[in-house]
Order: sequence, then structure tokens, then C-alpha cells
Amino acid sequence: MNMEGRRLGRGFTTNAPQLHLSEPLRRTAFNRLFAAIYFSAVLALLFRHVRNLFLYPIPNFLSFCITSSLFISDLVLAFMWFSAQAFRISPVRRKEFPENLKRTIRDEDFLALDVFICTADPYKEPPMNVVNVALSLMAYDYPADKISIYVSDDGGSALTLFAFMEAAIFASHWLPFCKEHNIMERNPQVLFEAKHHHSSSPHFEKIKMMYEDMKVKVEHVVDQGEIVDEYITDDQRRQAFNQWTNGFTPSHHPTVIQVILDKSQDKDISGHFLPNLIYVSRQKSKAWPHHFKAGALNVLLRVSAVMTNAPIILTQDCDMYSNDPRTPLRVLCYLLDPEMKPDLAFIQFPQRFHGLNKDDIYASEYKRLFKINPMGMDGIKGPNYLGSGCFFRRQALLGDRSTEIPDHVVNRSIKSQEILSLAHHVAGCNYEDQTDWGLKRGFRYGSLVEDFFTSYRLQCEGWKSLFCNPERAAFLGDVPITLFDVLSQCKRWCIGAFEVTFSKYNTLIFGSQSMGVITSLAYSHYACWPIWCIPITFYSFLPQLALLNQVTIFPKISEPWFFLYVFLVLGAYGQDFFEFIPAGGTIQRWWNAQRMWMISGLTCYLFGSVEYLLKSIGISTKGFSLTSKVLDDAQRKRYEEGSYEFGVPSPMFVPLTMAATINLFSFILGSIRVLKDGNDEGPSLEMVLSGAIVLNCVPIYRAIALRNDAGRMATQVTVTSSFLSVTLCYASSLCFSKK
Repeated sequence: MNMEGRRLGRGFTTNAPQLHLSEPLRRTAFNRLFAAIYFSAVLALLFRHVRNLFLYPIPNFLSFCITSSLFISDLVLAFMWFSAQAFRISPVRRKEFPENLKRTIRDEDFLALDVFICTADPYKEPPMNVVNVALSLMAYDYPADKISIYVSDDGGSALTLFAFMEAAIFASHWLPFCKEHNIMERNPQVLFEAKHHHSSSPHFEKIKMMYEDMKVKVEHVVDQGEIVDEYITDDQRRQAFNQWTNGFTPSHHPTVIQVILDKSQDKDISGHFLPNLIYVSRQKSKAWPHHFKAGALNVLLRVSAVMTNAPIILTQDCDMYSNDPRTPLRVLCYLLDPEMKPDLAFIQFPQRFHGLNKDDIYASEYKRLFKINPMGMDGIKGPNYLGSGCFFRRQALLGDRSTEIPDHVVNRSIKSQEILSLAHHVAGCNYEDQTDWGLKRGFRYGSLVEDFFTSYRLQCEGWKSLFCNPERAAFLGDVPITLFDVLSQCKRWCIGAFEVTFSKYNTLIFGSQSMGVITSLAYSHYACWPIWCIPITFYSFLPQLALLNQVTIFPKISEPWFFLYVFLVLGAYGQDFFEFIPAGGTIQRWWNAQRMWMISGLTCYLFGSVEYLLKSIGISTKGFSLTSKVLDDAQRKRYEEGSYEFGVPSPMFVPLTMAATINLFSFILGSIRVLKDGNDEGPSLEMVLSGAIVLNCVPIYRAIALRNDAGRMATQVTVTSSFLSVTLCYASSLCFSKK
């Protein structure tokens, strides 16, 4: 898109330089051609299953069960492949030119920005980590008087408030230091840990010492679990902390709103005003639902509307810090373009991570979820909201129907009694009662994956989005470093996805009517994510049990259908490979992503599906839980060395270990039979499948037999899975003997 010589709107100069452009990916034509060929092969496979089920007589019930299981598995695989084509039909790549922005608009035309940071537990999400995120965002290359930082503390912890009071003091030194030395890494922890830093600066050691003093003080308070009197240095702090009375608990407490920095009063050491910094802990009561993160964001949405009412809102996870101080300028390249359609709701940046080990053993970068697929959705109605690193238009979240929140720039001081009283009112736990908050307004309720559900509902209402993926990561975050944490996080996503699938807003039915078939297919791919467990579970056990009992369920190499199976497998994996590598992946990371797909199917996809089923029939299950951001040194060392962490005796590891055990023995036994009896046709498809799974399960075998560290497989899991594996093999031998 070229902006040269365009008739421009208010705030723009004539003959403005180019601000952004977009272009389709070169592989689009190939994707469409390959999809047509592959779709024909899928139809042929399904025809084979239908023919075997309904056109030919089935000798017994066991054969019917095997054929039906394979048919169901392949139906699921076919649907997931078909829905994934929505990401491949029209992918686009965008580029912004923020360096041209200041030549295009005046300083006073920069849009105000409200930043929402959510945290919930000072022990699982250490306050210093949240402080570092906030400091990196406060130091944007953006007018400070246009930025307001809102910290939502859903744990209602005085420790978090204390940390931000200390951070406000440090910010008065940190912000001018970053801008004076043009530092890109504006997370102080990241800068001071970097091997190449500005140590030659005379101010560097001083600012580092200030940071370390703040860090020691905050971590000491967190370790103690209370704020001692020596840290309460003035009446303002004493008054703030007096709100934590004896009856104050994380699940039952009044609203706490503390203006820590006021941009109209507080200045840094260079004499420039600092951004607003506001602590918010919404009212909690056991008598009212709080809707987890979506509820916290809606409170911030209302409180910020009362206090600052910026037209742009950035939502940020407490472990995702700013890695590029020019990010808001990239957003303005789109939002200030008068030709940009008014139905643009949000601009999503990819989630990218630091601290990944060399081969990303847990596939935690989610390259397809956070980079490849959003580029594909950008070519239709736009990517889904990823929960962090997303710039919203306030209008899209509130709409024009809001009359309860003022739709104007607030002129009163944010510390005025009138403003604070109204802010406390809209943060009350019963404020949303009998309203459409969370239903038609704000961040949407009804799913644990509130980010996915919110963007889905917005796009159903006609809003669109954009995907902004600059070369330098706009945000960087932490990743779970244990397998159990990775799978627990994914299990929560699976439950949330099913909550959308089995609601009145079903992505296939409601979605296709509201947003069109192609976009609804893209959302359906995510909403039906957990059903991957069906083919993965069947293909991890059924062919192997058949191999143990010398029964063939796949076509032999001499049959024409054999080559159809080979094409389908190689085609799917090949296309995935040639999308993964150009997106910045490596061969080993791609392989680990395939391994984690199998592991997830036997663990979090399977257990998430079961947990949702139990929940839907009224059987209580564990509620929402946070992934811990606290790192254990030994776990970190094992993760950096590439060792998988199986130390938690979780039931999720039982079916995974069973699959590893059964596949190993079926492959060994099958190999012995081939060597002993000979086979002119070579290894069967059952053996090839078992061998591939055995190769994927190498870390599991090591964890069972070759490791003595705390990350080895728990004895309870090994014993339980061994017993169940023997039982399953014995039961299968009885069934196959009667065939």
C-alpha cells in the first residue's frame, strides 16, 4: 500500500511518505494446488473406509470395531487438515515504516495509550518480573503524557503494590537513562544480564546498583510475606497499606485503586513528566463470579475509561516484556492511516520467547499458533487475539452502545475524589449484574480461553484485525521449562476450546453464518483442537496391538492402497516442514514439534477432553490454575541441557508411558519376526508406525531407565503404566484369538 500523494485526513501532511505495505506469500499458489490434490487423496481414503464398513461383509464384531476406529480417526484427521487450509488460502506479510511517522503527523496527534498488565499471585508470578515488564512498557519511545500503565492484581497482594511503589522511584531514573543512551533492551533485568551492555557509560553502574537495591528490597518483602514498618516511609504508603485489614483475602476483599504515578504531577530526574502508573485490585466476593482474566480485564477497561479513556488499549501478560520501544509507532502506522477501514478492532503481535533451549524440546515457541497461522488469517478477516501483545481500539471493545462509561477524554485529575469514587464503583464485584458486560461488551465470558473467544465474537460482529510481525520481536516472554507445566497450560486451552465448541456460538454453525465459511473454519481448527486425541490415541495403540498379535489392519506394500497411505503421510508432514523452516525453524525444532504433537495427544488433549466431559455432566474438576513463573535452578539446568522433565507423578504421563512401552515391544517383536521368517514385502505399515513412535519416545525411555536425576519418570507412573500395558496386551490377545 503506497501513501504517496494521497488526500489525507486531519493531522496528516500532504504527500505523506509510506507507512505500511502488505504482500501475499509466494507459496499461496502452491498451497492451493497441493490442497486440491491432497483433498482428492483424502476422499479416496474415506471411500476405502466406507466401502470396508458398508459394502463388504465384516466377519466379526472385532473387525467392525477396528475398521470403525480407523474410520473415525481418519475422519478427524481429514477435518483438522481441511480446516487448516483456511490458514493457507491467502496468507500475507506486512511491513511498517515507523521512521516515517513523525514526518507524517504532529506530536499532539499521537493517540493516547492505556496498557493493561494482569497478575494474580505474587509467589507464582514474582512481583519483580511484573515490575520489569511495566518498566519496559513505560520506557516506550512515545510521549510519556500519552501512556498510562494499569496493573491488575487479581491476587490482591500488598506485596505487589509495594513492588510498584519502589518501581515508580526507580522509573524516574530508568526512563531518562534508556532514552539518553538509546537502549533497546528496556527491561532492566534483561539489560543487566546481557553480556554486551553499556558498561562504558558512567551512569551504567549507578543505575544497575539502584536496580539491585530495589530488587533486594522487593524480594526480601516477598520472602517475609509482609511489609515491615521500615519500608513504610510516609503517610501515603501507610494509608495505602492500611487497606489490607485482617479480613482481607485474595478471594474476598474490597476494591483497591492506588495512583502511584500521575503524569500531571510526577517527573523524572531530567524534569520530564512520567507516565501514569495505577494499581488496581478489583473487589472480590465469593458470592459473585469473577470470570478469571477476562473479568479482570473488563474491570481495567471500565476503570481506565473513567480515569484516562485512551482510544488504544494494549493488553500484556505479566511475563511478556517490551523488546522494541518503537512498537506503538508501528501500531500508529495502521491506526492513523485514513484509508484503513474503521472496522479494525485490534492489531496482534506474535508471542515470541527468550530462554528457549537450543532445540526447543517442548515446542514452546508454538510457531504455527503464534506466527504461521496468524499470517494466514491476516489474509481473511485477521488473526485471533493471542492474549498478550495486542493493541485494541477501545471502541471495538465498548462499542457505541456504552452509556455508563464516559466517551470523552477525562479532564479531571485522576487523583480527584470524584474520579476515584467512580473508578471504585465500576470495579465493584456486582457492577456487571444484569448488564451485557462479558456478553456483548468488553472481553467475553464463557471460556477459559477468553482471548480466543473475545476475538471470535468480535469478528462475528463484523470487526477485523491485523497481524504485525516485525523482524525484531516486539515482545518477549518466559516459557514453561517443565513438561508438566507445558501440558497443564495446554490442557486449560483444550477445555476452553471445547467450551466454545459446545456453546451456542459454535464456530462451524454460528461462525459460518456470522463471519463466512473460511474464517469459521480457521476458528474451528482451534475450537476442535482437543479432538486430536482421538486419532493420536487410536494410532498409538491399535496398530501396535494388532502387530503383537500378527494381524494386518493396513494395506500391504503389494496393494495400491499402500501408496495412498504413504502419500497422505509424506504430504502432510512435508507441507508442514516446508512451512516451518521458512518461518525461522530448524530441522530439530520441527522434529520436536512433531514429538510434542504426539505427546500432547496422549496427555493434555486426552485429559482436557475427559475433564471437559466430566465438567459438562456436573462432576467437579480442578479449577483454573496459573503456570508458575518461578524457576528452579536444577530444572533450568536440565532444560538448558535438553533433558525432558518427567518428575511430577501426574496421571497424564500414564497413557504416554503405556504407548511408549507397547510400541517398543511391538516393534521389537515385529522386527524379530521379519528377521526370522523373512518377508518379501518388507516391513508392514504397522511396523513403520511403531518405529516412528519409538523414535519419538526416546526421551521417555531415558526417563524410565537411564536417568537418576529429579526429572526421571516417577516410579508410580512407571509401575502403573507397566501394569496397564500388560493388561491391555493380554486383553487384546484374547480378543484377537477369537477373531
